[in-house]
Amino acid sequence: MIEILDPAELPRAKAAGALVADILQTLKSRSAVGTNLLDIDRWAKQMIAEAGALSCYVDYAPSFGRGPFGHYICTSVNDAVLHGLPHDYALADGDLLSLDLAVSKDGVVADSAISFLVGDAKPQESVALISATERALRAGIAAAGPGARIGDISHAIGSALTEAGYTVNTQFGGHGVGSTMHQDPHVPNTGRPGRGYKLRPGLLLALEPWVMADTAELVTDADGWTLRSATGCRTAHSEHTIAVTDDGAEILTMPKH
Repeated sequence: MIEILDPAELPRAKAAGALVADILQTLKSRSAVGTNLLDIDRWAKQMIAEAGALSCYVDYAPSFGRGPFGHYICTSVNDAVLHGLPHDYALADGDLLSLDLAVSKDGVVADSAISFLVGDAKPQESVALISATERALRAGIAAAGPGARIGDISHAIGSALTEAGYTVNTQFGGHGVGSTMHQDPHVPNTGRPGRGYKLRPGLLLALEPWVMADTAELVTDADGWTLRSATGCRTAHSEHTIAVTDDGAEILTMPKH
């Protein structure tokens, strides 16, 4: 299913995006050496409830997961890249933490992810990983607009990642959002320009380049959810929800500062 928002619905989409961005930035500011992943999940739950929003994750039970997710945010550390299940782990100096959050507010979903380093240590490889996903995300957004096609976005994202020296996994990628979290069209993180669904104003897309330092192979953790690099290398993930407009694309999950 592909949903196209009426222009009158865009303010609700913007409100949902602003909420997701605000929660992620608050969680980033609170994530320090010694912070427990379960505390991050608890804070996310509290902020979602206080905003009168709904979690897209807590009851989420897709075919690739093991039962309902049961938590309010994905917390992926170091070699974990996607769907990181919060657990009893205290963050250490130099950990690479990715937070992925999707909420529904007033019937519209927004989805975003950020990756950052905890504490004072700044391993060069980790900085490069994060930077590559952020550049790829900007490239994908720049390629989105009315008349463009999904393949244009995918090609822009994939080109940025491969130019940075990384291989691209296509098992998971971006997607449409609207009244639900995962909708068509699928947005792979690599592709051919000029191919795929033609973008229209009112389409909401979650673009999410992610990368692993030295592999394109994923393995599933024993928890049945967390996806890790097969080699144990570090990973990073960046995501924004955008709205296709008459003029291009508007980022709905951009932080205020």
